[in-house]
Amino acid sequence: MHLAAHFPGVNATTVWADPRSRSQIDFSSFVHLARTAERGKFDFFFLAEGLRLREHNGRIHDLDVVGRPESLTVLNALAAVTERLGLAATVNATFNEPYELARRLATLDHLSAGRAAWNVVTSSDAFTGENFRRGGYLDRADRYTRAAEFVATARELWDSWTPGGESRPFAHEGGQFTISGEFTVPRSPQGHPVVIQAGDSSEGREFAASAADIIFTRHGTLEAGRDFYADVKARLAAYGRQPDDLKIMPGVTVVTGDTDAEAQERAYEIRRQQVSPQNAILAAEQLWGTDLSAYDPDGPLPEIDPVLDSGLVKGRVLHGDPLGVVARWRAVAEAKGLSLRQTVIETTTRQSFIGSPQTVAAELTAFVDERAADGFILVPHLTPGGLDDFVDRVVPLLQESGAFRSEYSGSTLRSHLGLAEPVWKG
Repeated sequence: MHLAAHFPGVNATTVWADPRSRSQIDFSSFVHLARTAERGKFDFFFLAEGLRLREHNGRIHDLDVVGRPESLTVLNALAAVTERLGLAATVNATFNEPYELARRLATLDHLSAGRAAWNVVTSSDAFTGENFRRGGYLDRADRYTRAAEFVATARELWDSWTPGGESRPFAHEGGQFTISGEFTVPRSPQGHPVVIQAGDSSEGREFAASAADIIFTRHGTLEAGRDFYADVKARLAAYGRQPDDLKIMPGVTVVTGDTDAEAQERAYEIRRQQVSPQNAILAAEQLWGTDLSAYDPDGPLPEIDPVLDSGLVKGRVLHGDPLGVVARWRAVAEAKGLSLRQTVIETTTRQSFIGSPQTVAAELTAFVDERAADGFILVPHLTPGGLDDFVDRVVPLLQESGAFRSEYSGSTLRSHLGLAEPVWKG
């Protein structure tokens, strides 16, 4: 299987109250998590990115990360303190330009000796766009059109240098970009940095099948994982690709204990810390679309109906229909006699694999063996030491069973992933 480490914090998953929680900005935090991942022989280290601070009811949502250094800058620094670990940056294809970003990614690939990756994301909201000249004019329907041409254009730029080191002029004319000139960075060690795409929608799956090397997804059950896996892999043939050309890696969390029962207790306590009384009210406000500060988080759910498209929350994507989600919350709360806070904990649980190291290792292996995933992107609840337990206790079991590597066999991220170097198309 393939394993990657996600630096937590862009969503409210980090347990800030834990005395072991450290800075989201100090370089030492990034170094600790990256070196832990490399000690565990992980494929890559993955940084998320936010282009605007999220707002809630007109104020900065300070239960989330408020401020994060720019991802590629952090990864260029990490290239100097790691040797084999892949380095993946989330960079938005809506508010960047192909020439400039292709140059930055190729630079990281050179400085890291072939370990660079780009997680391609898109945005269509005007709230984020206010930080950019582009503004909010890009229609949601156009976001993947621009992203697909962006990736194709970047690859044209990377291919404008021959494998032998000769520069050739480039010229691209399309619906989104018309550029020409000469690229300033020679062909990098991987040929092209690895491309990751994050998305579960049909258009996201199609984009990944056509252009990505990895798809970063989320699904909570083995059955849902198998359905997603089969759907995405089946789309590859239309683009002349083989099933192994795209790796499916869901984001997951892991909680371990000496026994399964102890791990379950730890998982519940972590979730209680993540969903504080204040966070429970904010989670409900995101769903109901209105101020619920007068409600008791330890009392019943609000009886009022959700206010659709209220604009109370800005910069955060709401998954699912609010009316349907509220109905599900009410059904769960009534069936189990839960308070508002307990309902948030029950319905938004994030722990994917919970148990003893032996149980977790077996369940991870089963997901791969039964074609529900090619590997996993681990999202720890603690910065920066949240991977320590997994690397110390679970990884050795995966290695003993032959499910995961004991040593790196190559030096580039493509070699870790079993991906061929792209054919030069100059």
